[in-house]
Amino acid sequence: MILGIVLIWTIFLLRTDNATQLHIGGIFSDSRKGGWQGGQACMPAAKLALDDVNNQTDLLPGFKLTLHSNDSECEPGLGASVMYNLLYNKPQKLMLLAGCSTVCTTVAEAAKMWNLIVLCYGASSPALSDRSRFPTLFRTHPSATVHNPTRIKLMEKFGWSKIAILQQAEEVFISTVEDFENRCKEAGIEIVTRQSFLSDPTDAVRNLRRQDARIIVGLFYVVAARRVLCEMYKQQLYGRAYVWFFIGWYEDNWYEGNLENENISCTKEQMKLAAEGHLTTEALMWNQNNRKTISGMTSEDFRKRLNEALIAEGYDISHKRYPEGYQEAPLAYDAVWSVALAFNKTMERLKWRKKSLKDFTYTDKDIADEIYAAMNSTQFLGVSGRVAFSSQGDRIALTQVEQMIDGQYVKLGYYDTQVDNLTWLKHGTMGRRKAVITTKVPQDRTIVRRVLRTVSLPLFVCMSTISSCGILVALALIVFNIWNRHRRVIQSSHPVCNTIMLFGVITCLVSVILLGIDGRFVGPDVYPQVCQARAWLLAAGFTLAYGAMFSKVWRVHRFTTKTKTDPKQKKVEPWKLYTMVSGLLSVDLVIMLTWQLYDPLQRRLETFPLEDPTSTNDDVKIRPELEHCESENNSIWLGVIYGFKGLILVFGLFLAYETRSIKVKQINDSRYVGMSIYNVVVLCLITAPVAMVIASQQDASFAFVALAVIFCCFLSMLLIFVPKVIEVIRHPKDKAESKYNPDAGISKEDEERYQKLQSENDDLQKLIAQQKEEKIRILRQRLSERDSTKGQTQDSDTQGSAPTTAAITQGKDTLVVIQPDPTTSSDFDSAIGGGFSTQTRSSRASQSDMDFSESY
Repeated sequence: MILGIVLIWTIFLLRTDNATQLHIGGIFSDSRKGGWQGGQACMPAAKLALDDVNNQTDLLPGFKLTLHSNDSECEPGLGASVMYNLLYNKPQKLMLLAGCSTVCTTVAEAAKMWNLIVLCYGASSPALSDRSRFPTLFRTHPSATVHNPTRIKLMEKFGWSKIAILQQAEEVFISTVEDFENRCKEAGIEIVTRQSFLSDPTDAVRNLRRQDARIIVGLFYVVAARRVLCEMYKQQLYGRAYVWFFIGWYEDNWYEGNLENENISCTKEQMKLAAEGHLTTEALMWNQNNRKTISGMTSEDFRKRLNEALIAEGYDISHKRYPEGYQEAPLAYDAVWSVALAFNKTMERLKWRKKSLKDFTYTDKDIADEIYAAMNSTQFLGVSGRVAFSSQGDRIALTQVEQMIDGQYVKLGYYDTQVDNLTWLKHGTMGRRKAVITTKVPQDRTIVRRVLRTVSLPLFVCMSTISSCGILVALALIVFNIWNRHRRVIQSSHPVCNTIMLFGVITCLVSVILLGIDGRFVGPDVYPQVCQARAWLLAAGFTLAYGAMFSKVWRVHRFTTKTKTDPKQKKVEPWKLYTMVSGLLSVDLVIMLTWQLYDPLQRRLETFPLEDPTSTNDDVKIRPELEHCESENNSIWLGVIYGFKGLILVFGLFLAYETRSIKVKQINDSRYVGMSIYNVVVLCLITAPVAMVIASQQDASFAFVALAVIFCCFLSMLLIFVPKVIEVIRHPKDKAESKYNPDAGISKEDEERYQKLQSENDDLQKLIAQQKEEKIRILRQRLSERDSTKGQTQDSDTQGSAPTTAAITQGKDTLVVIQPDPTTSSDFDSAIGGGFSTQTRSSRASQSDMDFSESY
């Protein structure tokens, strides 16, 4: 037995030493400078594959596969330099292996000039599927576009229709996103924003937050992924409200490594917190069953061997500190096997043409075509799964979905693109932070709940109750006013005007109730009708209530003015009061009809900034809305209404001020009406501008306007009717009521007698004035005649007694009379005797008038 083993080993050594070497070039990226550093794990896997291939006696008989490699640092320029060094330095290479997409793109585009086949083990760029651009390219790494159908399937499964994209500005990700956008458009998925960055993702991640992105597809290399994750933590774009899709070929602990070397400002705990719950989609890179592969190993056997090799190179695999490229290591292993199988098949074909692989040169297109055909038809079961290539040279593979839970990736399901089949595992439902994933599916956007701001129900009930009480009081006062209309205290205050005022008060109080009716009680279709009713009732109620008081004050002012110019104008005509109220109401009717017909009030919603809910933990925002009654030209109509009402208010204020100290018995409550007008004007001037300022605060606005209307109504009823009610209660039989109402208390007969005496007194005063003027004229004439006849006898005049003066006083007029000497006194007495007798009669009449006035 031992002899047999030694013999076989000796034959193998002799075969190896004497075998013709087939040289292939390898371009790996294992430095720690940036980009994809998958060569750290892929290079050891490729070496294991070389050993296994060269140990196969029935594979490449007489030949030994040799790999010449160098580091490209995942930089396309350096990758091109490495390729040129491999090509122009002996020995001649039969094929090239390349790693990351950027390098593979450069190498594959140039390799066709040397008739070289390029096999990429770590390139996922969709651009590499372009056969016209890369005619000699194959890859064991599936195209990045293989993830897109899986992502679309997941979004359809969970009902996400609004997503965002964050990508690194590399060709592999740009072309992936272009394919993804086309698929999203076909599936009806909206991409709200697409952010890209070169190296610093700070601004791009911040923009995602501004756009309220919730479902985010991230496409970037692992170095950039760590920067993105740290910025996610800073911007609070993680947790149950966000779903991130990352590329699945990162190592399991990718978010914890190289933080200091890459100047990541977040701690491991912060990075782990931000990474919790993200999803990954990746092509299956490890065989999912325990079947033996072409190498005679299962995928678990390969994992053990790879771990041993990595431990030998100094990696801490025992603590799950895997090097970058660990997930792609099976692809590199199977890539070497693909090369060996393709060369083996090519050798068999070349035998019939009496050629050999060692005859290949960079100008030999025939052998290159044979290698291409053999590679294109290669199929086998490798440690990464079934290896086969499409007509574009792409790897055909399943994709798997994983989610990070408690720092570990948990498989959720698999998706087969060929048959459009999503195999979802039993525990695979979206959730967070538990080993068994919950059924709560994150939302693809902030769910905005429109909440209508309505008047507080207790406030509405309170104001409605007060208004209802006011309406009942007004109705009671109307009954009181009609029942006691024969009483002088009521009759002299014009009860019809008071009734009109009370109807206006009732209308205004009803409008207060309508002001509190909003979307809580009526629908959007009925609300415009409520708006119209508010406007009509408030305008009509104001005109009726204020117009009745205004007409009284106006008549008082006119009455006192006309008394001076026309003493006969003593009576107030009631129809003039009613006409004025009707005129004001007609103006309101014209304005409101024009407004309603040409530009009716409509329901307009005012929206407010989003608010956080107070009673739920769901990802919901509240969008408050407030109903307003507005028309297209609302400001113009309000200006017309306010202008008309304001003019009446100011004019009423002026009349009330002018008649503040005037009392007339024809309108016995003019003082109280004036006081009511003062209060109404002041409250209206305050309420109108304040209500416009606080219109966005429904409770404050309603309370302010309602209280102003209620206060005006109650105060007006209090001032005008309380004295009358007290008077009627104190004097139920219509006796003297002057104590409570000094302008009332006499009967109708006394009033007529007083009017008759007043008229007689006026006639007597006129007669006295006429007689006085006549006597003065006569006296002046006689005095002038006397002076002319006695001008020549001056001495006799001086010897006579000096004339004396006498003052005759009549009312407010004083007549100065020069008393003649005694010889002429009799003539003087006879001249003025009639005047004195007249004055005496006038004085008696005035005295009688004064006595009657006092009794009145």
